[in-house]
Order: sequence, then structure tokens, then C-alpha cells
Amino acid sequence: MTSQTLRQTIRQQRKTLPYRVAAACAEQMAQQARKHPLILRSQRIAAYLASDGEIDPLPLLEYLWSSGKQIYLPVLVPFSRQKLWFAGFNRNDMLERNRFGIPEPVKRRLIKPCALDLVLTPLVAFDPAGHRIGMGGGFYDRTFAFLQQRQHWRKPRMVGLAYELQKQTCIEPNNWDVPLNAIATEAQLYTVR
Repeated sequence: MTSQTLRQTIRQQRKTLPYRVAAACAEQMAQQARKHPLILRSQRIAAYLASDGEIDPLPLLEYLWSSGKQIYLPVLVPFSRQKLWFAGFNRNDMLERNRFGIPEPVKRRLIKPCALDLVLTPLVAFDPAGHRIGMGGGFYDRTFAFLQQRQHWRKPRMVGLAYELQKQTCIEPNNWDVPLNAIATEAQLYTVR
């Protein structure tokens, strides 16, 4: 199956999940993820707001806010084409939609990707080895490409959030793909070695 066909199939599957099932999965995923040492040790954490049927990170974000963590959302900025920056995000912040229809904070306290400790990434498909297929725009891979060059200081760490139905046996990575350090689903926490 090609990446494009796999993308279409899984996006359709996750969009057709009944609301109650999706909400229960999001709660269970949050329970799995909050135990991971990467999450426990991180202070500046990037996340996303669910769209296109993605698993909802809000139950996990509620836990992170209550634990005193700083949360950031990806934003598109005119001075950094094709790469993401990150804006501080609190529960009641005003949001506006970017050119892709994805909500972003209106007030922008921006930080560079390298200033983050952890990134909770959306994805379309993953395998237990930490490979992911995203939406196809390449924003996360371009933004975090610097991680491929580093020998030591390997922050931020990358944790994918997904439904178990998005798991594949094996995904053939491209040389530009930035691998995940872990994946949290409603059923399991996969730690990549």
C-alpha cells in the first residue's frame, strides 16, 4: 500500500469513529501517556489541537496543565516558511484559524523548536519502531530536522499520539523522516529503543 493510500484509509477510519469511542480513547491514551518518563521529566511541551479525526490530546493537556507544565501549540509564521514555531497556550486563550484551518493562539509568545523539551505529535500512521506517516506536508520533519544532525543534546523528544487502529507492522522511513521516541495510544505505550 502506498503512503497516500494508507493516509486516505486511516484518515477515513479515524474520522468515522463514534464520538463516544473517540472520547474514551482520548482519555485512555492520556492515562497511558502521563506515566511516561519523557512526559514526567519535561517542562516545555508542544502539543496540537485535534483536527481531521486525530486523537484528542486535551485530556492529556489537562493533566499537564495541572502538573504545572508549559504547553505550546505549533504556529505558522511568515518569517520561517515551511517550518513551525511554537506559541504558549493556556486553557482560555483565544484562537484563530491558520491557512490550513488549524487553530492557533492569537496572542503569540513564540519559542523556537529547539527550546522545547517534548513534542506531542499528531500522525496518520506509526509503527512500533518509531516511524510515522504524517499528513504529507512535511512541517514536523522540516522543523525538527536538526535532531538528525545532533550527536548528543537530543531535545526535544518526540512522542506520537494516536489510536491503536493507526498502528502498522512496518513503515519504510524516508531519509528526512524524524523518528519518534515513543507512541501513546489508548491501548499501549510504545517506547522506541
